[in-house]
Amino acid sequence: MSIWEYANPVKFMRTSGAVLPWLVGATAICLPAGLIWGWSVPEDYKQGATVKIMFLHVPSAMMAINIWVMMLVASLIWLIRRHHVSALAARAAAPIGAVMTVVALVTGAVWGQPTWGTWWEWDPRLTSFLILLLFYLGYMALWSAIENPDSAADLTGVMCLVGSVFAFLSRYAAHFWNQGLHQGSTISVAPGDRISSVYSYPLYTCMLGFFLLFVTLLLIRTRTEIRRRRTAALLAREMRA
Repeated sequence: MSIWEYANPVKFMRTSGAVLPWLVGATAICLPAGLIWGWSVPEDYKQGATVKIMFLHVPSAMMAINIWVMMLVASLIWLIRRHHVSALAARAAAPIGAVMTVVALVTGAVWGQPTWGTWWEWDPRLTSFLILLLFYLGYMALWSAIENPDSAADLTGVMCLVGSVFAFLSRYAAHFWNQGLHQGSTISVAPGDRISSVYSYPLYTCMLGFFLLFVTLLLIRTRTEIRRRRTAALLAREMRA
């Protein structure tokens, strides 16, 4: 069995329809469990109760970046192999990524105000995140502005390549510039504890919940895009008849 088989819209619809109920159930369990667990952790000795914003901020920021990476991969598949499902999946992911970016920016501002004394600072990571949001909005606007879906997929694919620079900067800006206010990564594969297990376990649960939420919404929205494309093709065929 090849992964390219799922580029067939019929097989994708059949497989995603079978998987969706399980994903919805897993998301409904994991995401609330992680958020409730995170809300019940003790206050931090420095940041107090505001540390609990982390359980929304970190997963949403992680997903905002990784969703753009997923869009990049899907766009490359479209540009190289011309599989329509991958182009529609990239389009379906964009609004989800934009919402995740907004959540990350808002929760970051709420978390940063008592810590930094300001709601906003032109910090490298914050600025690159804001630019990433603008790329999400531009990507969606470009899809809506072009009538021909293949041309729209081509142009948005190129735009996705350019926007990937800012997705990369959003992830690693704190490593490139030391003058920013934003702290280093809360979670790292490098040796040494950056965060107590009291906070890390519910945080990992929230991250898993956000990931499952994204996959669930992605499949739902991709299925909707496929149906919309089929409907447009049928209408166009009737108009020519």
